Amino acid sequence: MRPPPEGKSQLGGLSGLIVGAIGGLFALGLAPSILERNPAFLFATPMLSLLSWVVSGFSGWYLGGVLGRLLGKLFKSLKAEAVGGVFGGLIPVLAIVWLGWYMVTRH
Repeated sequence: MRPPPEGKSQLGGLSGLIVGAIGGLFALGLAPSILERNPAFLFATPMLSLLSWVVSGFSGWYLGGVLGRLLGKLFKSLKAEAVGGVFGGLIPVLAIVWLGWYMVTRH
């Protein structure tokens, strides 16, 4: 497996972008939705959710590319690169979920 040059498209970055963007769209509304038992709270803050989508998408793209490339070289497998990208995309999503949970329960 010959990895693409630095800065070119790669599977880890793409999978990190997908996981980060989709997870980031719902990350801030997850805590209020769980605590209030109302799924409508997932979409209660559309502008913050859009900002979270952009931030999670770009940081998931970067972190997924870094972790995916690292795991791909370590295990010499394209599947390991994709798994590393997924984990890289989950990092910003989990950070934003934690921030949303903190904002709701800090009383």
